[in-house]
Amino acid sequence: MNIGIVTTWFERGASYVSKSFRDALILNNENDVFIFVRGGEQYAIGDKNWDYENVFWSKRRNIPSVGMVIDKDDFNNWIKENKIELVIFNEQHWFIPLLWCKELNVKTIAYIDYYTAETIPLFDIYDAVICNTKRHFTAFRNHKEVFYLPWGTQLDVFKPTNSDLVNSEVVTFFHSCGRDKNRKGADLILKVFDRINADFKLIIHTQVEFKEFEHLKLIKSLQEKNKLEIICNTVTAPGLFFLGDIYVYPSRLEGVGLTIAEALASGLGLVTTDMAPMNEFSNEKNSLLVNVLYQYSRADAYYWPMCEIDLDDLQNKLESLCHNKQKVVEMKMQARIYSEQFLDVKKNLTALNDIVGKVQFTVLEEKLKNKILSYEKKGLKKYSRFYLQFYCIYNFLRRIKRKLEK
Repeated sequence: MNIGIVTTWFERGASYVSKSFRDALILNNENDVFIFVRGGEQYAIGDKNWDYENVFWSKRRNIPSVGMVIDKDDFNNWIKENKIELVIFNEQHWFIPLLWCKELNVKTIAYIDYYTAETIPLFDIYDAVICNTKRHFTAFRNHKEVFYLPWGTQLDVFKPTNSDLVNSEVVTFFHSCGRDKNRKGADLILKVFDRINADFKLIIHTQVEFKEFEHLKLIKSLQEKNKLEIICNTVTAPGLFFLGDIYVYPSRLEGVGLTIAEALASGLGLVTTDMAPMNEFSNEKNSLLVNVLYQYSRADAYYWPMCEIDLDDLQNKLESLCHNKQKVVEMKMQARIYSEQFLDVKKNLTALNDIVGKVQFTVLEEKLKNKILSYEKKGLKKYSRFYLQFYCIYNFLRRIKRKLEK
């Protein structure tokens, strides 16, 4: 079968998901897989890890109110030229390309990531949906064709470099916050570690610099104690997990939490939030779960709530590990054992070929089509109002500036 995957395609978690899907689909030469790279944060043109045969780099389109915009001519020509029969959309927030697929009689599958109470019914336009967490599966349980494929990682890429402590003198804690420090709890980590009265080493890997005054103050305090190292750059897989013993990840919200699986496979024990999906990828032998104090809605109305952890509970759990190196070593060992049992992405995705073979094309009902058009039109109107207000304020400030200059 000729299968297309619509995705971002550079050094990013979502791209590694798409790569894993592609690898599973071509494993036994059963399918030809083509990658359609929609505009995103960046392109990886010329990067040998991402730029190769069957990868199509589409035009960059940008509409601020619309996520994952795709050029229609690029998309339709790509489907026709490659005789694509089925398209898997990875984290697609814009539903219009699904209408194009229906016009071309192309089957579609959604890899579930972002949705709201309003958009869940719109996913009926997909012929099937794939959920990688139990929480996603629960939300989409009423879809006409829903599949649960538990997520994992590449065990041959993410693997331990040692079974003992990285530094025999102290426990080394590691945190990766990528491009989203707030959602992944980097601010909470800085607050709590500054309060810990014990020997430790903390390493934070980020792809964006810390600029907030409060964070810089805490960073300076920890660095003066020689307890903190910050690494700011982009690192390809297997990343920097080998630097730590315990992965600290007090995330406020996750779609999957890819780095949790990567850390466990790399042989790190885990300290994370006691809420799905973070607590779906661990057990009591390799992890400590931090209590949640309260939950609240995110500004964009994402279906699942944000959560705020108990900082005292996080501090107590971290301090307990600082004083119990043997437990840390045991957690590291159990992390890899657990990963080999449950987090092998190659095993977890073996059913993918059966799924794409079962999916049947469904005719689009006019009622659903109208719902999608109405939803997308509303988003554009919202942007138009925002742009008009911004433009008015901008011109008002320019006029004031001219008067002041005179």
